Amino acid sequence: MRIVVADDQAGIREALAVMLDLVEGIEVVATAANGSQALDQVAAHLPDAILLDLHMPVLDGTEATRRLTERFPQVAVVVLTTYADDDLVLETLRAGARAYLTKDADKAHIVRTLHSAVTGLTVLDPRVQATLLAAAQRPVVVTGDGQQPSPEPPQERPDALTPREAEILTLLARGLSNQEIAAALFLSHNTVKTHVNRIFTKTGSRDRVAAAHYARRHHLD
Repeated sequence: MRIVVADDQAGIREALAVMLDLVEGIEVVATAANGSQALDQVAAHLPDAILLDLHMPVLDGTEATRRLTERFPQVAVVVLTTYADDDLVLETLRAGARAYLTKDADKAHIVRTLHSAVTGLTVLDPRVQATLLAAAQRPVVVTGDGQQPSPEPPQERPDALTPREAEILTLLARGLSNQEIAAALFLSHNTVKTHVNRIFTKTGSRDRVAAAHYARRHHLD
C-alpha cells in the first residue's frame, strides 16, 4: 500500500512517515507540508491513500480533500487531525474523506484505518462518532401545531467566517470564556481556542475586545 503523508508540522509529518514506512506492506512514497503540495504529490505518485491533516497553510485539508476526491477518486483520503468539531467532520466527509481520525489514535488504529479506507470502507474515530451523535441529538424546536419550522435562509457572513466561527464569535461577544463556549457547544477547549484564533485572523482583531466590537458592528452579537 503506497501512502502520502501531509501535515504542516514537520516533526509530526516526519514521525508519521517513519512510523508507517516501518510497517510491513506500507510504503510512504512522499510527504507534503500543505494542501497544495498534497495535490502535487498525489498527482506525481498516484498512491493508494493519503493521510491528511486539516489545518494546513496555502490550501486547508477540507478543500484539499474536495479537490483530491474530484481529481483522484481512486485515492482514499484519511484525515488525521487534532479536531473533532462536528462542522469540520461533516464538511470533510461531504468533501469525500473516507476516514476521520484524531491524532491520539495509535499506530495499529491508523494502519487498520488505512487498509479499510483503501478497500472502500468509511472509518470514524470514536471521538468523532461521539461528536456527530451529540450534534444529531441537539434539541429540535417545534411550533405550537407540532410542526418543525422551516429553517431560516442562510445569512451572509462577513470575511468568510464559517457558520461555527460566527457562532463562536457571537458567544465571545456575549462575554463567554473559551471554556464556557466549549461547554455550550460540546467542543474541546483546544478546538474553541483554534476557532478563536482563526476568528482573530479573519476579522483583523487583536484581542477578544476587538472581536466583540467587530461582532456588534456586523450584528453577530
